[in-house]
Amino acid sequence: MVLLWRMTVDEKLKELLSRRPKKRITDDRLVPSAVLLPIYYKEGEIHILFTRRTDNVKTHKRQISFPGGAHQGGESLLQTALRESAEEIGLAPDKVKILGELDDTVTLVSDYIVSPFVGLIPWPYDFQVDGWETDEIIEAPVSSLLDEDSWHHKTEVIDGRKVTAYFYHYRGDVIWGATARILHQFLDIFVRAVKE
Repeated sequence: MVLLWRMTVDEKLKELLSRRPKKRITDDRLVPSAVLLPIYYKEGEIHILFTRRTDNVKTHKRQISFPGGAHQGGESLLQTALRESAEEIGLAPDKVKILGELDDTVTLVSDYIVSPFVGLIPWPYDFQVDGWETDEIIEAPVSSLLDEDSWHHKTEVIDGRKVTAYFYHYRGDVIWGATARILHQFLDIFVRAVKE
């Protein structure tokens, strides 16, 4: 009898992310930043960790986001994402297994270039929400976000160019803006990882 080895979802995600070229954005008028898109296995299903921003932050108050923030000199963008995750939710950098990168995106209101990193994190984990930038952690199973009734999109013209805006509804919250664009790209790759 021949046993076929099957990759786990996170291993397949890592393979797919490594094979695709990342679209990078460079613009000296915009502020470089990075976020971590944390995924984890909970009760046999992949979940995504989001944060809700507080009223204390300068921009994107009360919005659903991924842990992350502005790049500081002397660190890589990956180090930025890991540092901000440690500051905002108490996630130790050595507990994150980086699976790959998604395409850069721009925040249309606050002029940031966001570089997203996908990371597998342990669960359960003793997160420590900082309370200044981050108000709470939101856990969402991927299956809920993939449900056709949970999301929609529309095309808008901004500064003379067409931009697709995505909106994900989860337990009374709406995930939109750059976070939703990053999430949409991740979910497209996730579906391929499960099917292949």
